[in-house]
Amino acid sequence: MKGKEKFVPEKGYIHIGYGHLVAAAQVVAILVPGSSPLKKFRERAAAEARLVDTTGKHKTRAIIITDSNHVILSAVTPETLWQRAGGAGLRTTGETPVPLISYTTLKDLEREGA
Repeated sequence: MKGKEKFVPEKGYIHIGYGHLVAAAQVVAILVPGSSPLKKFRERAAAEARLVDTTGKHKTRAIIITDSNHVILSAVTPETLWQRAGGAGLRTTGETPVPLISYTTLKDLEREGA
């Protein structure tokens, strides 16, 4: 019987979709795309060659910012990424995880050089 094997990354890495991994220790933020400031942030990262697209031509569902100023696009939802990261900073209400992260504004991230 041939079946699809479940991909299990090594400890310390987060599977962000389509066989791609990111080191959990380097993730600064996992954001939901869609706002105009995030679109500009993404465009600027592309212009500066800091954008990594791992969506495989699928819809971008999460934007990951790393401590090396790279912006990674993922087709996996932020909630799923948080769970794959071990659920750190999550509070569960029923079946839906709720992030316990204090969000900073995009201007704060830009000021810090992210």
